[in-house]
Amino acid sequence: MTDNNRITFPPVNEQFDILKSAVEPVEIISEDEFEKLLEKSLNTSTPLKIKQGFDASSPDLHIGHAVSIWKLRAFQDLGHTIVFIIGDFTAMIGDPSGKSKTRPRLTREQVEVNAETYRQQVYKILDESKTEIRFNSEWHAQRNIYDFLELTSHYTVRRMLERDDFWKRFSAEQPISILEFLYPLVQAYDSVAINSDVELGGTDQKFNLLLGRQIQKAFGQSPQVALLMPLMHGTDGDQKMSKSLNNAIGINDEANDMYGKLMSISDELITEYYAFGSGLGTKQTEKITAELEPYQLKHNLAKTITARYWSLNDAEAAANHFRSRFKDKKWPTASELIESGLTVQIEQDSEYLPRIIVAGGAAKSNGEAMRLLKSGAVQIDEQKFTDLKNLDIAIDSPFIVKVGKRRFFLIYRTVEQLARLS
Repeated sequence: MTDNNRITFPPVNEQFDILKSAVEPVEIISEDEFEKLLEKSLNTSTPLKIKQGFDASSPDLHIGHAVSIWKLRAFQDLGHTIVFIIGDFTAMIGDPSGKSKTRPRLTREQVEVNAETYRQQVYKILDESKTEIRFNSEWHAQRNIYDFLELTSHYTVRRMLERDDFWKRFSAEQPISILEFLYPLVQAYDSVAINSDVELGGTDQKFNLLLGRQIQKAFGQSPQVALLMPLMHGTDGDQKMSKSLNNAIGINDEANDMYGKLMSISDELITEYYAFGSGLGTKQTEKITAELEPYQLKHNLAKTITARYWSLNDAEAAANHFRSRFKDKKWPTASELIESGLTVQIEQDSEYLPRIIVAGGAAKSNGEAMRLLKSGAVQIDEQKFTDLKNLDIAIDSPFIVKVGKRRFFLIYRTVEQLARLS
């Protein structure tokens, strides 16, 4: 807010509570430094510079990415400056964080297409008039080799190998390219380039954010505070949300698709999706989850998250659309499941049925899936599955799986198969 062209901020304790709430847990490195930054900002009427970067490695942002972007919006609403960095340069290297093998590199053309979609999508959450978007090629692409060598002198190979993913690959004698070693340094320099006060990132980015602090100090800047946000599991309930793993809900997904995908998650994921995806805050989430049974709870969750990216009217229409297709029908059609986003791709020729059930979000583990099979709760194309001795299922053509009374999903192997059904 402003007062006669001076920026005024709420008291530090109020800002601190707002910025820690809505999504928990948030790890702050360090809380003392963060409070001092907020006090300095308040006393000097100067907004903090808050940074987050996303490599343009895929064309879509998903609701897992949005956990931290909504936190950026909270900073923005308090009057601080948001710098959203699109990693068009770093995307061509590939972030090795959490990877057990070298990531494929993208072409400049692929990165440019993805970067433009990021720019459009981020304004679903951030205020366009108050957001500064930067591309890290602005400072990296033009740097000379001498400046780059200076950057590399500020970190050691031994410290780089302290990264868990690097150390595991090194110990297993798996290749690590020099380019991958350089990635954290290149990303860390982004903080120097914009002189950031605070950087946000997922917990898997902790090494990179802490390296940013060290590189800032090496270049004579005050080290940024790091806010580490929790990671959301994907709709499969197994791995973190990722477009490449086909378990993501894009913030640009159509309302009906978003609602359908949210209805496809297992009951075990409901509490996590409320906590990280709804924006309702811990107390309200606890109240809702205590009052509603799982099926009602999931509908409420789907409606809440869909409304967050579209509108309440869109979310209500999506709910009606979903209920009209599935409430009073024993078996939906393949095209209805495709339209509602209730599909699972299995790329190999055959798959173990319990793993198919887990992939469809109907069970959390193979053991739970086996219990459902033994109880007669699983049907394939309107036939109860009873042959427990032959659980390897051929994926030569699409088929519909029903688990329990209400959970349906379509299994397919190739995009071409899906296209023929649409």
